[in-house]
Amino acid sequence: MPEETNNIPTSSEEQLEELKKQRDEYLAGWQRARADFLNYKKEEIERLKGFINYASEETILKVLPLLDNLYLAEKNLPENLKNDEYVKGLLQTKTLFENFLKEQGISSVESLGKKFDPQFQEVVEEVEAKDQEPGIVVEEIQKGYLIQGRLLRPAKVKVTKS
Repeated sequence: MPEETNNIPTSSEEQLEELKKQRDEYLAGWQRARADFLNYKKEEIERLKGFINYASEETILKVLPLLDNLYLAEKNLPENLKNDEYVKGLLQTKTLFENFLKEQGISSVESLGKKFDPQFQEVVEEVEAKDQEPGIVVEEIQKGYLIQGRLLRPAKVKVTKS
């Protein structure tokens, strides 16, 4: 009579139990692999979104100097040219830029007349002001911007001396 090894089941019931055990192990392994794959897929989607957002931010940062120049042109516009049709067209371009930025989830940092906040503003100069408390923004040299509530570029401001 041949010897039986411990790994080979002898009866049908033992074989059935062994097959059920293998089935459960395979099913659990498959479920873990599927869950790992789904988690990997979610992580990759988030990573790609990060790349897209970074690329968008870089593009926006390259476009902002154009808008800065339009603000500067408007600020230094002589009174006699304010009603000129060509100048109005140029200022309409500024409005188009602003609307485009809003559509991209970009908003400007409000600074003028507010207390200096180092998280959103960068001081370029301190000025004397007798009638205001120290640390108040009195002039905005360059607008700052937020993208989805996160700082894209700080505002460059002049503040009152302390």
